[in-house]
Amino acid sequence: MERPHTKSATQEHAGQGRDRGGAPTQSALIVPVGAAESVVGGFRADLDPAAALGVPAHVTVIAPFAPPRLIDGNLLAALAEAVRTVSAFDAVFAQVAWFADTVVWLAPEPSAPFRELTERVWARFPDYPPYGGIYNDIVPHLTIGENSSLNDMRAAAQVIERSLPITARVDRVALIQGSAAAASWRTVAELPLAD
Repeated sequence: MERPHTKSATQEHAGQGRDRGGAPTQSALIVPVGAAESVVGGFRADLDPAAALGVPAHVTVIAPFAPPRLIDGNLLAALAEAVRTVSAFDAVFAQVAWFADTVVWLAPEPSAPFRELTERVWARFPDYPPYGGIYNDIVPHLTIGENSSLNDMRAAAQVIERSLPITARVDRVALIQGSAAAASWRTVAELPLAD
């Protein structure tokens, strides 16, 4: 499966840097996949620029999301309500896939609930389309490497394939905020899916 990939993970999650006060400059909504860290974490540290920013292994729901200065109690309440319209589910990451030869990723199954999460949040917050609106299709994925050495990404894919499948319970969305500074991204809210 291919999609045009003109924006790096660093751009997807990082924004344009920190303001003078050191405050985060951008936010994103992700499904953290902690169960994948032991398998992909070391590779992501070397191959995925978002990992160096402090972004954990995840499937993106919406990035970029609202500027941090606009996130308040009312927005969080509306966001929590949108997330709760999707029931918690189990996902299996059993296949390595590629966007052209620039991004290697794990494909979740089922993928439909991830799409549903994105669509529900986007419907509630239409000013924040997935990936800033640069892609036509929503392709749920967990990035292993992006815009790194093709040989290194291929080698990582081969090693990771031997450790699959990875099973994860998806029961929350994390609101994360940060900047282009290393290790700047932090979880600022966790929003539960419906039981």
